[in-house]
Amino acid sequence: MLNEKQTRHLTLPQWKTLIKHVDEQKKAEQQLKASEESFRTLAETVPQLVWTTHPDGLHEYTNQHWRDYTGPMSEQIQRWDHLQFIHPDDRAGNQALWQHALDTGTMYEHEERLRNGQNGEYRWFLTRAMPMRDDTGQIVKWFGTSTDIEDQKRTEESLRQSQERIRALIDSNIIGITSIEMEGEVLADANEAFLRMTGYTREEVQSRTLSRMNIVPPEQAPLFERSIQELTARGQHTPFETELVCQDGSRLPVLVGGVIFQEQPRQMVAFMLDNSARKELEQRKDDFISMASHELKTPLTAVKLQIQLVRKRLEKQSQPEAATTLARVEDPVKQLERLVTELLDVSRIQAGSIEYRRERVDLDELLREVTATIHHLHPSHTILFRESVRASLIGDRDRLGQVFTNLISNAIKYSPDAEAVEIDLSPSEDAVTVHVRDHGLGIPREQLDKIFERFYRVTDLRQGAIPGLGMGLYIVAEIVKHHGGTITVDSTVGKGSTFTVTLPLMRDA
Repeated sequence: MLNEKQTRHLTLPQWKTLIKHVDEQKKAEQQLKASEESFRTLAETVPQLVWTTHPDGLHEYTNQHWRDYTGPMSEQIQRWDHLQFIHPDDRAGNQALWQHALDTGTMYEHEERLRNGQNGEYRWFLTRAMPMRDDTGQIVKWFGTSTDIEDQKRTEESLRQSQERIRALIDSNIIGITSIEMEGEVLADANEAFLRMTGYTREEVQSRTLSRMNIVPPEQAPLFERSIQELTARGQHTPFETELVCQDGSRLPVLVGGVIFQEQPRQMVAFMLDNSARKELEQRKDDFISMASHELKTPLTAVKLQIQLVRKRLEKQSQPEAATTLARVEDPVKQLERLVTELLDVSRIQAGSIEYRRERVDLDELLREVTATIHHLHPSHTILFRESVRASLIGDRDRLGQVFTNLISNAIKYSPDAEAVEIDLSPSEDAVTVHVRDHGLGIPREQLDKIFERFYRVTDLRQGAIPGLGMGLYIVAEIVKHHGGTITVDSTVGKGSTFTVTLPLMRDA
């Protein structure tokens, strides 16, 4: 600016130039003020922590969000050391990158944890700063923001941990894992456990020549087709036991489960557990049961015949008390004989050698005979038999009698405090349905799917004293299945159970 002495000697044109220069300077100052006010209005509106520094990095401004997060600030903001708010582990990275930005005039960016001045806790922020330059290209200040990315970091950490668990599972030597393209059912990838189990090589998998057609036995195809249908409908399928064809042509028993992994292109991940040890153990058990039951059958039959002969002799010799005592021995012998017979049936079912006759069966007559026999053995219970129409079918009369004898006997056995068992027979156009209903102990819902498994018994303290080996319902289910029928159960603990058998009418078994 000119001083008073200098202005005295100005000419009129010089005065006009001076006034114009002053006006332009005032306008520039007003525009700068308006710009700064707009900037501060914007800075106070955005959700980020906003700050500015001088060209040398000394802070000159922070918005309210920054002050709310970091806590009360002194008026000497230019002297403020921002490092006090940064996590100790992140300070070195902050200093190095910030100094590099100041030296080169390039953008600053760093993920760092900032301390909350209210509670002392740290949260992750993404901090960025850009240099602001004048018309000559000189840096006049730095404009910076800090964006809260704590939720993103937590998500990333959860994803990382999840990926580590998945990788640990994939790299494990316990479970075979394959990635399968649904279209064409081609193996796209497999872990080392699968390759070791089956003998296939990494090259064979990468060549994409392995598919379900190669590694699944033809007779197992329906199982896989049903699992694919379930997979499409639910995104996963119920695990099931099957076999895989290995590279050398041998077969490997496995337990298979699968889930949809991605939609486009649709891929599934299959999990396979080597089931050969369990199958071998089951085979040994079956062999032992078969051998033991056959070895017991002959001497048991001899004991039974001897008891009957001795009892008849005692009756002829007018020794009724001795005969009665001996008769009591027959009941446990009969029970043992029934158990041995069930063991033999189980071993025959497993071997596929159980024999069935084909004959016309009057189901109404059969049920009446069975109920009469059981009622004679258990006079304490009333067996209510209701029929709508007489029904006949083709099957093995003795085996079907075995089914209903077991169901009605169980209904009585598991209803110690109830006096009635109900039997309903109701035919439809192509099938006949028999309901056997009791009002006894009932079966826990979580065990209903297991009661038809071999050697499975309901685990309930109230039923612990009831004898049995868990073979009866397994045999019943197999006989019903052989006749083309189904068996289901509906039960409520404390109220009783209803077993429903549905058999096709006049159908060859």
